[in-house]
Amino acid sequence: MHEAGCSCPLHARRRANGWLLAGGAGAVLPALASAQDGVRADVGRESRFSSLVSAEDVEGAAGQQYGQLKREAAAKGLLAPEGHPQLVRLRAISQRIIPFAGAWNRRAAQWRWEVILIHKKDLNAFCMPGGKIAYFDGLLARLQLSDDEVAMIMGHEMAHALREHARERMGKTAATRVGAGLISSLLGLGNFGDAALNIGAQLLTLKFSREDESEADLVGLELAARAGYDPRAGITLWQKMMKAAEGAPPEFISTHPAGPTRVKDIETALPKVQPLYAAAPRPPKTYGPPAATR
Repeated sequence: MHEAGCSCPLHARRRANGWLLAGGAGAVLPALASAQDGVRADVGRESRFSSLVSAEDVEGAAGQQYGQLKREAAAKGLLAPEGHPQLVRLRAISQRIIPFAGAWNRRAAQWRWEVILIHKKDLNAFCMPGGKIAYFDGLLARLQLSDDEVAMIMGHEMAHALREHARERMGKTAATRVGAGLISSLLGLGNFGDAALNIGAQLLTLKFSREDESEADLVGLELAARAGYDPRAGITLWQKMMKAAEGAPPEFISTHPAGPTRVKDIETALPKVQPLYAAAPRPPKTYGPPAATR
């Protein structure tokens, strides 16, 4: 996505396998002005379990899984080609949000960010560790998402990666498998690393806790607001999601607090992120959803 009007002082950009972001030697990461600026004060500290699994291992496993997903989608004719209008749209929105990622995770400056679009009717999207983003076009077409609503999902999914929720859950699982009494003797050794990488094979089907989802909602609202997207769209987004669920929540929202609780949580957070949106430059171009499908 475009960077026009962005106030972020990030100096270097590069492209590899899609739209990517790299932090050069002189890159300056955007930061929150204070603990009261945005939702930082409402977000917990990093879990101690995250340290039990190497970030490099998690990101490497994610990259392998993402590559396999792309190859399989391409082989079946399901991978949107370069220049596809909705892929251009997704990349434009992501490029406005990415510069603010470093405030939540310094590793994000070195991530090789990538966005793909898969032709499936599922209501789903995700961002894997290392900045690997995928959308299913059913989400865009069936819900007729506005750019602001797309940005709410984008921010939410990016937040999972930035807050290293997958790494935390992998650490918890690895700790359970290895055994608390053996962890100290196995840290840094092959057995523990192998366990972590085996868990990494499950990244595409990983389920987050409700606490993780709520945290991703908060961080995602802030990321999108700073990028110039109206956080009030979080309310309309989840109203559409719940309407589409019809008693059987789609994969994307299966672990989220439902209905009025979700809307109430977003409304509670709005006073903290609305000023960020008010101060942010607006996207110079407005896109739109694809033709509606049933």
